[in-house]
Amino acid sequence: MFSYCSEPDALSGLTWLSCYLTTGKHTSLYLSFGTVLTLLAITAPVALVFGFGGASAARSRFAPLSWLGKAYIGIVRGVPDIAFFLFFVIALDQGFEWVRHKIKCPDWDQPIRQGNDFVVCAAAKLPLGDAAQWVHEVYGFLLAVLTFSIIFGAFAANVLYGAMQAVPRAQIETAEAYGMSHRQAFWRILVPQMWVYALPGLSNLWMVLIKATPLLFLLGVEDIVYWARELGGTKTPKFTDYPHGDWRMWYFAALLIFYLLFTKVSEVVLDRIMRRLTRGQATMAGEAQRKAAA
Repeated sequence: MFSYCSEPDALSGLTWLSCYLTTGKHTSLYLSFGTVLTLLAITAPVALVFGFGGASAARSRFAPLSWLGKAYIGIVRGVPDIAFFLFFVIALDQGFEWVRHKIKCPDWDQPIRQGNDFVVCAAAKLPLGDAAQWVHEVYGFLLAVLTFSIIFGAFAANVLYGAMQAVPRAQIETAEAYGMSHRQAFWRILVPQMWVYALPGLSNLWMVLIKATPLLFLLGVEDIVYWARELGGTKTPKFTDYPHGDWRMWYFAALLIFYLLFTKVSEVVLDRIMRRLTRGQATMAGEAQRKAAA
């Protein structure tokens, strides 16, 4: 906060606005942009790992593993995202506490399920009741990241499974005829080529993931949507030094601009990656590059 902000009542115009936008709560708003970017930076690779595992399982020659992979893809794709977001956060939290309860309180003689309540011993709570506030916030954020990764991992698995199927089967058979094992043909022939077919779908999935980040608000994480609603609501002199009317429209307009700019940058980066991957490939994109260079 600037030195001239000590008397808010005496300020007006841009001076008032500069002080208003540098209050402690607005600092929390600015930091929450980092929360969203951190979520994307962690979730994207983790979801890709889940997706690759699910796609590999779905095409496995071992029937039970194939069923498991296809079930993972089918169940998550068939249920509304918000239902899974709300379910997984509760299920994961209670699942972790149940495991800790069994380890730390083996002599517990009361039922864990008591009507609608889930009751575990104090030592099994996550986080512990006397933990610092930042521990609670980090734990909630990590639960959200894991939930995002599981859900978007299923969508990634569907994209990667289709990409694996798009690689010509004759190439795999030729590699195996030259003496490669099934595993070697998978890693040396199929996996390097499948990314060309997978990238358009993964690009769309990245855009969907960006648009899904406001769901953090529903999971109890203080993200940009939470702070936009909190700061944009009507403030009276009784509760703040910077009273104002209902400014939520302006705050959400700022979020709209942020998401539009972020998706535009993503489109540019993904387009460059696609051009690099398709260079010299026998695909429509590769053929377009050859014609443009001719």
